[in-house]
Amino acid sequence: MAREGPPPQIIRGENLTFCRSSPMKILDILDKRMIIPQLTSKNKEGVLRELVRVLAQVEKQVDEERMMEILLERESLGSTGIGEGVAIPHGKSKDVKKLLASFGRSLPGLDFQSMDGKPAHLFFLLVAPENSAGIYLKALARISRLMKDQTFRKRLMEANSGEEIYSLFSEGDEKY
Repeated sequence: MAREGPPPQIIRGENLTFCRSSPMKILDILDKRMIIPQLTSKNKEGVLRELVRVLAQVEKQVDEERMMEILLERESLGSTGIGEGVAIPHGKSKDVKKLLASFGRSLPGLDFQSMDGKPAHLFFLLVAPENSAGIYLKALARISRLMKDQTFRKRLMEANSGEEIYSLFSEGDEKY
């Protein structure tokens, strides 16, 4: 049976290759070392700093202070707290060469000025190169779609370790 339409476009970047016709996978951009199972910060800026710090420790091109400026500037335009206990802070930087992500969880939750006015518990930071509109938007859409699932969010909150959180994202990649 012949496949109709143009062949799938292969997208390659440093440490990232995927087929445009298939959905992006979270584990294409989220490394196990980028998961913080228990954030300690009690405010927005502190959470952003924790999420950026874990990126900077692994990805040496990430300038922690510059990335904080970028994220706080983005937050000043409107909160990235999308509601239902989820925030997806994101920004673009000329310093990064590939799509980067980190994930953190706050069991008690904190005020992130979310759209629904409720505390945020699950934080997915996405950082992209400045010239990466397509892949950046695709990643944001993928994360949003996964985090809209109430059962998935509940399982993330109940996970006992970073390894278990990583496994849940792996399952989510297969399900969605």
